[in-house]
Amino acid sequence: MGKLVVALSFLLISSQAYALEVAGANIAPTVTAGEKTLTLNGTGLRRKLFFKVYVGALYLERKVASRDELLKDPGEKRIRMSFIHKKVEKEKIVEAFAEGLSNNSPDAARSADAKAFLSWFTSDFVAGDTVDIALGSDGSVSATHNGKALGTLRNPSLARAVLLIWFGEKPADAGLAKGMLGQG
Repeated sequence: MGKLVVALSFLLISSQAYALEVAGANIAPTVTAGEKTLTLNGTGLRRKLFFKVYVGALYLERKVASRDELLKDPGEKRIRMSFIHKKVEKEKIVEAFAEGLSNNSPDAARSADAKAFLSWFTSDFVAGDTVDIALGSDGSVSATHNGKALGTLRNPSLARAVLLIWFGEKPADAGLAKGMLGQG
């Protein structure tokens, strides 16, 4: 009996360390943000017309189940976009981000910091690329493309506006938002 419990415990622990595969993208169960470990809250698939564009993953310090819980959560957040479409031109991603900002946070969308955020994305994205958008508890926003830093700024209003691109009243993709909230 004791050996069985040990074996089952090992199986449970080891199974949590493996990545989850979603639409061909490997999604890590945790990521680090400074000295904190963020846990996968949920994943969803960003679709545009008939195309699968990227797998979105939301990482948080503590799980949430609704948009309201997410927006009230003061902890660190990370949105990871794992691209699965052959190629997404930088203009398309910038346009999508700009539209999400305008649809959900029109004042923030017109700010100099929003323009700076959009200017970070200067390369096309291809299948296998990963883009991380990190939202710090201090109101910072940063982005990386395949681990390479694109930019960082501190503006709590912009950090909220960036989060609303995916989780606002008019999200880029309602199914994606639902999945990242663990409801998919």
